[in-house]
Amino acid sequence: MFLHKKETIKPVNVSEPNPRFAQLLLEQFGGATGELTAALQYWTQSFHCENAGIRDMLQDIAIEEFSHLEMVGRLIEAHTKNVDQTEAYKSTLFAVRGVGPHLLDSQGQAWTAAYVNEGGDVVRDLRANIAAEAGARQTYEELIKLAPEEGTKQALVHLLTREISHTQMFMKALESLGKLTDPFFGNIQPDSTVDIYYNLSSNGKDERGPWNSEPTFRYIADPQVK
Repeated sequence: MFLHKKETIKPVNVSEPNPRFAQLLLEQFGGATGELTAALQYWTQSFHCENAGIRDMLQDIAIEEFSHLEMVGRLIEAHTKNVDQTEAYKSTLFAVRGVGPHLLDSQGQAWTAAYVNEGGDVVRDLRANIAAEAGARQTYEELIKLAPEEGTKQALVHLLTREISHTQMFMKALESLGKLTDPFFGNIQPDSTVDIYYNLSSNGKDERGPWNSEPTFRYIADPQVK
């Protein structure tokens, strides 16, 4: 059961509408890295998760993402309200679709369930979620740089902040499973190449680091790949 409170989780105040910026905000409403994608991804994953604590966390974060979707929707509504006669409005997707948010990204591409990344394994899903939060955070950072007024910027900073919070939660959940840094999960044992680093991009200067060095990896400079 869901209950909706008719107030946003964080206040949304826009002093001056900007429909062109509203079109950019669509990226976080109906885009691949948007809040709808995150909410449905975490909610769906929760039904695959047998760990009661992590299941609860996924559902709590999913519902928070729905509240973030509402914030983005309110921002888009405020930035397109009462400006339908302006040239700035006529040059956007809203001229055809009307005011307020739509299930489109900033380029007019319709939202699709293909954006939702879930796979039925809690370790796999948590790692996918960390990547998803990173993508959303990057998008919010670029939107903040372009924010046309302070109220919008404050709302976006809050949304970016919560992406970082969720990343930390997912990392702690992985740590509780002993899988934060362990790449192995599932039931299939890897073959004997698991600890080999193949140097397949040699240009006369081989770069070395912990990703291709002992004790974790055996470095093969000139592999005979078959």
